[in-house]
Amino acid sequence: MKFSWQLLAKPYFVLAPMDDVTDTVFRQIVKKHGAPDVFVTEFTNTDALCSKGEQSTMRRLKYTENERPLIAQIWGTRPEHFYESASKIVRMGFDGIDINMGCPVKDVVKEGACSALIKNPQLAKEIISATRSGADTLPLSVKTRVGFTVIETEKWVTFLLEQNLDALILHARTAKEMSAVPAHWEEITKAVAIRDSLGVKTAIIGNGDIIDRKDGREKATATGADGIMIGRGIFHNLYAFLENSERWFALSIREKVAILREHVILYDETWGADRNFPILKKFFKIYINGFPNAAELRMRFMETTNAKEAVQLADEILQ
Repeated sequence: MKFSWQLLAKPYFVLAPMDDVTDTVFRQIVKKHGAPDVFVTEFTNTDALCSKGEQSTMRRLKYTENERPLIAQIWGTRPEHFYESASKIVRMGFDGIDINMGCPVKDVVKEGACSALIKNPQLAKEIISATRSGADTLPLSVKTRVGFTVIETEKWVTFLLEQNLDALILHARTAKEMSAVPAHWEEITKAVAIRDSLGVKTAIIGNGDIIDRKDGREKATATGADGIMIGRGIFHNLYAFLENSERWFALSIREKVAILREHVILYDETWGADRNFPILKKFFKIYINGFPNAAELRMRFMETTNAKEAVQLADEILQ
């Protein structure tokens, strides 16, 4: 069946796109141990997808059938490249396309991309239109923030909802705020009210500071959001999407190390020399946490220099 944001049982849960985090390997790990309702890829640059170096960028869009439904997230500034990239994503078999209009990283913003588009609605409109033309019948969503330097939910969200999107994923902070202040969840409530007043069917998905499914369900009930996206919360609890997510904190050292070992092996089998081993180390804090002497053990894993060493250390602990 064709994927549709509108047909998901509410509230549904989505794993946020995170650079060098939500690759096919981590998505497979999350799928096995505590799957969300929807996955999103790492964000992929449309200029790179339309260049001679396309193949090196394609790793960001690598996936397995087990990760569905899976949305491809793209970013950039050139509408024609959004059209071409969307067409490629259709051919690759993804379930939907999301446009990144929320990333606040300075180098990206300097290019006029991602959250900088909040200040450039005309270009944002052209990008959405071009992407829709290339996307054929795939659902189209935008992930953004409630403003650039100041909150301007009413103006920005109204504009986006007028673009006939299938879903709007709203991080309840401004770009300037990064993640330095608590998320303004009252702005999600406002976005839902705007959507309802306009009479459009765009799904509203709230994002920001959600720690687990219980927390997300409470936020969805309070705001009227159709769905909830969890990002950094997954680093504190791999079971964040499960009903009984607190079980994660009751796992033994051996149980957590066994999952770490599984992650390292899958990472090595999937990427080999194509992706640097140090990227994997950011995941160690997920598994080596919440028990006595965790910091010391985590340091031992951080000192490993390749997958073989990490697996050997895990085996030592498991034995």
